[in-house]
Amino acid sequence: MHYLVSLLNSPLQPLTYTYEEELKAGNIVEVTLSSKTKLGVVISKTIKPEFTCSEIVSVKDEFFDETTFGLAKFISEYYVCSLGDALNLFVPLRKNALRVNKKVQTNVILSQEQQKAYEFLNSHDKALLFGDTGSGKTEVYIRLIEECINSGKSAIFLMPEIGLTPQTKKRLKDAFGDTVAIWHSKVTKKKKKEILKALSNGKISLIAGTRSALFLPVSNLGLIVVDEEHDDSYKSSQRPRYNARDLALLFAKRKNAKVVLGSATPSLTSYKNLLKYRLKGTYFSSTKAIYFEHANNELSNPMIDKIAEHLGKDNQVIVFLPTRANFKYISCQVCGEKVLCPFCSVGMSLHVNKNALKCHYCNYAQVIPKECPSCHSKHMQSNRIGTEEVMQRLRVLFPNKVIEKFDRDEVSTQNKLTAKLKAFNEKQIDVLVGTQMLAKGHDYHSVSLSVILGIDTILNMPDFRARERAMSLLLQVAGRSGRKGLGEVYIQTQNREFFEEFFGDYEAFLNDELHYRKDLYPPYKKLLKILVSHAKDEKASQIMHEVEKIALSFKNLEVVGHGRANVEKIAGKYRYNMLLRSDDAKELLRFAHTCKPLHVEIDIDPLSFS
Repeated sequence: MHYLVSLLNSPLQPLTYTYEEELKAGNIVEVTLSSKTKLGVVISKTIKPEFTCSEIVSVKDEFFDETTFGLAKFISEYYVCSLGDALNLFVPLRKNALRVNKKVQTNVILSQEQQKAYEFLNSHDKALLFGDTGSGKTEVYIRLIEECINSGKSAIFLMPEIGLTPQTKKRLKDAFGDTVAIWHSKVTKKKKKEILKALSNGKISLIAGTRSALFLPVSNLGLIVVDEEHDDSYKSSQRPRYNARDLALLFAKRKNAKVVLGSATPSLTSYKNLLKYRLKGTYFSSTKAIYFEHANNELSNPMIDKIAEHLGKDNQVIVFLPTRANFKYISCQVCGEKVLCPFCSVGMSLHVNKNALKCHYCNYAQVIPKECPSCHSKHMQSNRIGTEEVMQRLRVLFPNKVIEKFDRDEVSTQNKLTAKLKAFNEKQIDVLVGTQMLAKGHDYHSVSLSVILGIDTILNMPDFRARERAMSLLLQVAGRSGRKGLGEVYIQTQNREFFEEFFGDYEAFLNDELHYRKDLYPPYKKLLKILVSHAKDEKASQIMHEVEKIALSFKNLEVVGHGRANVEKIAGKYRYNMLLRSDDAKELLRFAHTCKPLHVEIDIDPLSFS
């Protein structure tokens, strides 16, 4: 008998193999290709071809069920990848998996407002919990999960990549004990095997983790919760470029489960498209005072005075800025040229403690030059202050205080994240200086001041989501202060009117943004990005020209723009972008599949344009 087999983690189309016994669609098999052994999935029986086929080597115990197959086919079509790439996202089922039916009791007590939110969410198949920072969204989630498990079903709790916070993990462990497992990329292979075995044996009722947790073989799924649903980490940056938030809605529908999306600053798409419950206020009594300073990305005297005031009361402070390292760039005072990465068309970031300039795109590093590479002048200057520099300056200003850094350079593992947050919450650290990681859903118990620098850098990006990103980030960081009691927020910006207008009312901002996006951008239009990259600039340009010719043959598509990417070169490859929009997602996908043979990168519903 002959079978079509899709190779896992391969861009190839299904290949034909032969086997003596009857196999079902979804069986995982071992096959050979170019003398290498690979895993594949049986797609269907097929007729005997004219050529001689290789035999299937062996049949594994694992398999993919019909629902998984359907979901993988959707991912393959919508995110324009091979079926093998789509199936590779999923962890297969094991034979004889058991149903979960263990009761739990969490003892979570909801306030009157939280109870209303719980009842609303429980009565809808899909809904958005739009809850202010500190309003007690997690308690509502826990009650929903408890209800799900006690009805004999399983649940998935998704968090952003860095948002897998020790506090959330602890609260879920406290509530659900051994029936919860934590899943993310840093979990060891051995631990993953144990979790999958416990899932198969029916000992686990709740999987909490990053976007990959969505693809685990959770039997009898009853609920998916997507926390911090606005976070860009849910979007994969590699093929298949799926968005786990969007897939959660589809998975829940196909598996007859409920889905709840939650955020203090929900994405515009979720806000417009889903039924929502607005959970206002904070779980604990607190008030906020806001200070604006007309400046951008500098440690000014008024800011230092404000930090000193809070440290003088033995309170804690967080300082946010969008740039890690010492400075984003160093440039020549004579000719104005930046020191660029030799493999990428970007300025390299300054890491003084390592005596290095480092590219944050390809990780190339070099010794800090003593003179300008272009004109050989020795007059070099730094631009756009970073976390390392702010930390060092604050240490000089407040020598008796403990000031630490909280960014990807410093917090590179889960253990480091746990240790840093534990030390901060035990008041062993007075000031935490960090990037977007500061805003990722962490609970800081004793922070009385949030300082925000460089927010205009995000607001002024050439991107239709710049306003949404800047406003959401500002509110997320601001929400970390005064979780219990009085909190103050110090904002450096040259766009005070914009931030001040919407600071206390994110819903008003969302409605304003909907008006701004009308007839132009999501959620009213669908977008598609084509990325061409090649070691030769001429070849990359030629491929983009071919893509442009194809686009002109599609009547219901609009080319928003095309040309060199914002970052023209990464890791030695020249890059060109094309952005298209349409009212018709099917037309965009038809165009994307037509372009696929040109070996371009295809990104439907893109979040980034760099």
